[in-house]
Amino acid sequence: MEPAQVDVNSLERIVPDHLEAGGTTGSATLEYHLERYSFAARHLRGANVLDMACGVGYGTRFLVERCPQIALAHGVDISSAAISYARVRYGHAHIEYFCEDAIRFGDSQAYDTVVSLETVEHMPKPPEFVSHLAGLLRPGGVLIASVPTTPSMDGNPNHLADFTERSFRKLGSFAGLREIASLSQVQPFDPAAIASHREKRLARTRSELLRFYARRPEKLFARAWATLRYGFANRYLTVAWEKPGGESAAPPQC
Repeated sequence: MEPAQVDVNSLERIVPDHLEAGGTTGSATLEYHLERYSFAARHLRGANVLDMACGVGYGTRFLVERCPQIALAHGVDISSAAISYARVRYGHAHIEYFCEDAIRFGDSQAYDTVVSLETVEHMPKPPEFVSHLAGLLRPGGVLIASVPTTPSMDGNPNHLADFTERSFRKLGSFAGLREIASLSQVQPFDPAAIASHREKRLARTRSELLRFYARRPEKLFARAWATLRYGFANRYLTVAWEKPGGESAAPPQC
């Protein structure tokens, strides 16, 4: 069976088999995502795992192959094409994929670990979403999530919120979770490649970006401030939070 057709040029989902070798949005972005999944594997607990917004499933498969203690992993994504692709390309005896809305997804069991990378910034109500993910955990379980911590709404129309490291960490506290580990990443980008349209997976055209800044001038100031502070780089934060109430145990080394 051939994998379903997905939009390989969208910033929404990484399709490893179709990434270009160069550029910030090409193979480099996959390396950064796999580093986040490696972080998740190091802090993963238990045998039942949820990968929320799993895309085409490469990360879900990565976790199962890296962590043999996983008895069952659920991969959930809102895109039916992505889930169809995942079932064909990244299927595994210990993985079940579901096409579901992240904020509505629920299961009768509680998960030992919930992973949700680059998802929170897509949600209209991030605090409610993180609390929802926390509610899917058993006591003593771990939530591992990541967001960009430099402005991203200007570059991606599907992002509904910008975060700093502080504001993202507050979401975990709001949901009653305790931070146990974090991973910070810095990904440089080439502004000349963006201006010359060599980054094919960028979501906004120049005219769309100007219209965005005209409607949201505060986002232009945020971009200028971030560039002055960090240079031409995108920054990301991945946090592992523990849900209180269970026995805290050191995670196995995957």
